[in-house]
Amino acid sequence: MSLKLRLARAGTKKRPVYHIVVADSRSPRDGRFIERLGYFNPLLPDDKTERLKFDIEKAKAWLAKGALPTDRVARMLDAAGLMKREQPKNPTRAIPRKQRKQMAEEAAKAAAAAKAAAAAKAQAAKEAAAS
Repeated sequence: MSLKLRLARAGTKKRPVYHIVVADSRSPRDGRFIERLGYFNPLLPDDKTERLKFDIEKAKAWLAKGALPTDRVARMLDAAGLMKREQPKNPTRAIPRKQRKQMAEEAAKAAAAAKAAAAAKAQAAKEAAAS
C-alpha cells in the first residue's frame, strides 16, 4: 500500500479549505483517508498563523513509515524545516521565452569564443614547438 501526504479539498464553492491527510494513493482526492494531520486555508494572507496548521510530530511519524508527500505538501514541510525539497528539474521554465532565447544566444557566443581561443592557443603552441 502506497501512502501519500496530500491535500483533500473541503469548503464551499469558490471558498476552498484543504485538509492535510495521509491517504492511500489509490483513493480519491476527497475520499477515504487514514489520518488528518492539519489544514491549509489559501484565502488567508501569508502572515496569518491560521493559514496553515498541522501536527509536525505526526507528519514525521508518517514520513518515517514511508509515506511520500505530494509537491504542495513537500513545500509546506520544507518551510517547516521537516524535510528538504528537491529543486525543479527545469529551472529555466519560469523565465520568459524571449529571455531564454537571448540567454541561449549568449551562451552560444561564449562557447564559440572559448573554442576560438582554444584553437588560437593550440596554434600558438604548434608554432612554438616547430621553431
